[in-house]
Amino acid sequence: MMRIFLSVLMISFFLFSSCSDDKDDMYPVVDMSGGDAFPVNCSVVHPGETFTFRAVFTDNEELDAFSIEAHDNFDHHTHSTDAVECEMEPERNPVNPFHMIEEYNIPSGLTLYEAEVDVFVPEDADTGDYHFMVRLTDAAGWQTLKGIAIKILPRE
Repeated sequence: MMRIFLSVLMISFFLFSSCSDDKDDMYPVVDMSGGDAFPVNCSVVHPGETFTFRAVFTDNEELDAFSIEAHDNFDHHTHSTDAVECEMEPERNPVNPFHMIEEYNIPSGLTLYEAEVDVFVPEDADTGDYHFMVRLTDAAGWQTLKGIAIKILPRE
């Protein structure tokens, strides 16, 4: 009889604890659809110049942090989360590829944050196909990844 009582008690505990309304189970959102969003899929940036990353981040409860990363895509691997395909240059080996990873905290308590970060592309960076990755994490630990195909090309 005691075993049945303990079993019912444990099952009740798991049922009620898993049905809590205060559980954040939604991914944060990276919005790159606004007129100021940059870069967007197939954008071109130039060596020796600075471009400004702009995006709007939202979450149902609270945002936490984001990171941006750039790396070459000379081997045509994919991370794209966009349906638009960009024209690719032929595969090749990198010599001096541009690579960066930067992490940023978002002020506590925010459910909306307009990110704006200046990114410098070194003058001697290999030109060609690159990925620009945005990772957004909310306070509950959910993470959204946005992969964008960009090009670094000389200014003509």
